[in-house]
Amino acid sequence: MADFDRITHDPDLMGGKPTIRSIRVTVGAIVELIGAGHTIEEVLAAYPYLEREDVLQALRYAAWRAEEREVALPDRFGEGRDRIR
Repeated sequence: MADFDRITHDPDLMGGKPTIRSIRVTVGAIVELIGAGHTIEEVLAAYPYLEREDVLQALRYAAWRAEEREVALPDRFGEGRDRIR
């Protein structure tokens, strides 16, 4: 796993979604804002408690997660192949 020291996972916070430094801001929220065309500066203005590196690391984390791949496992149930993501 890549080094994401600002990305945290807590099952009791934001439904277990990855957040930034255990603040109630999810990686998904940041990616959604950037994807909607907002600049990093606009995101930082909207969330003044975030730092530029928080936003950049959220984007890198999202890119890393998007690179997941399927691994075919032997069929255990006779219904095709099992898959793990």
